[in-house]
Amino acid sequence: MRLDKFLAQSDLGMRKRVRDYVKDGCVKVNGEVIWEPAIEINESSDVIEYLGKVIVYTGKVYYMFNKPAGCVTARKDAVNKTVFDYFDNENMNGIFHVGRLDKDTEGLLLLTNDGEFERKLMDPQNHVEKTYFFWALGSLDKEDIKQLEQGISLGKGKIQTAPSKIEVQKNGLYKEFEQEMASENLCNINQNYYNLPAVSGYLTISEGRNHQVKRMLKAVGCYVLYLKRVSIGALKLDDSLERGQYRHLALSEDECNEV
Repeated sequence: MRLDKFLAQSDLGMRKRVRDYVKDGCVKVNGEVIWEPAIEINESSDVIEYLGKVIVYTGKVYYMFNKPAGCVTARKDAVNKTVFDYFDNENMNGIFHVGRLDKDTEGLLLLTNDGEFERKLMDPQNHVEKTYFFWALGSLDKEDIKQLEQGISLGKGKIQTAPSKIEVQKNGLYKEFEQEMASENLCNINQNYYNLPAVSGYLTISEGRNHQVKRMLKAVGCYVLYLKRVSIGALKLDDSLERGQYRHLALSEDECNEV
């Protein structure tokens, strides 16, 4: 295993930071100061020290988190609560979020110290599907669905989106679904919407453009009121997790290996 990978997976910090530790002469392997972060070490038998302290290898760590609305996907924020604020009881050194969700978007967020796992999920060339549940003002007819599924322009001069999948759940008036929306903790229930059309469904995309789901639906005349990511590849949000709760994902879980 590479030294920098060992250090990052031992909760010492992210890969970029631990490389600096090595280059600054802070790391020893079997009593010898090492200056090259990329050297190969044996994590089972070599003794690795940082500033004189022996580092215990913790291995790869994965978390599934049900992100609530109102917090930002960041390690620190001067104004808003962050997703890391929900992990007070965990050592989060070296842990980072896999992709991100908007402040007002809920649902599945993964956190790990495994850079290869992150790249596998987030590399656009891998076309990993991500599915979102939505409530929106507006309606979706057959032509709208066809546009979304075939790919749609998000604005003048913008590259058309890749093909997507959409499954409409409900089409009707806002007032018909008010109670159902409230159960999703929708914060902007508005009586002015009562006689407007509303629609819910699942949209699956394989890209990660900025605000993509909201922009795609807006392109066919729908204004998103509520958005929740429910799956990334083969990983589905655990229904038992309440908003703001998380659980470990073990390497032995089939869902980790199938992503």
